[in-house]
Amino acid sequence: MASTMSAYKEKMKELSVLSLICSCFYSQPHPNTIYQYGDMEVKQLDKRASGQSFEVILKSPSDLSPESPVLSSPPKRKDTSLEELQKRLEAAEERRKTQEAQVLKQLAERREHEREVLHKALEENNNFSRLAEEKLNYKMELSKEIREEQGAARGDVRLRGFGHHSAWILSRDKNTFGFCFCFVQLCLDEHFVPAPPLSSHSQLYASLSAL
Repeated sequence: MASTMSAYKEKMKELSVLSLICSCFYSQPHPNTIYQYGDMEVKQLDKRASGQSFEVILKSPSDLSPESPVLSSPPKRKDTSLEELQKRLEAAEERRKTQEAQVLKQLAERREHEREVLHKALEENNNFSRLAEEKLNYKMELSKEIREEQGAARGDVRLRGFGHHSAWILSRDKNTFGFCFCFVQLCLDEHFVPAPPLSSHSQLYASLSAL
């Protein structure tokens, strides 16, 4: 059937060219023109405004001549034995196992790579945390030392200022208390005898109470 259709297509191409040539010589073709091509007949119909029309008549298989080629039937499928089926099943099973082993190997390699990447990331994170902690501790110790040095310096300055201020107060008190003692003694005695300078309030109070 396939060969018949291909032959039909070829004949139609030839027929279209032939009709074109004939139309150049004859303005109106004969209404009952019949062309025979092997196992088919082509009958030319009336020409219409849309173009030329044809009628194709295929002969029945009984009308074919014995010389015409007979289509060969497709070859019969060879029966498969049980051993061949078993071999095919074994080969398919072997291919399945091979593919499964390859997939498992790829998965194992991927997991190993992910594990290495994760371990490297954790190690880098730990190193960064350790360095940051060491740097922070160093800064804290340095700041503590600086504060201690500044506090010690301020304490020395305060102690020196407090010492000078205390010495000045003591000298002022000594002069003031000595003057007061002399004035009291002058009031009580006609003869003024200057008293030695007192070193503290307790000595002044003791002198005044003795009077």
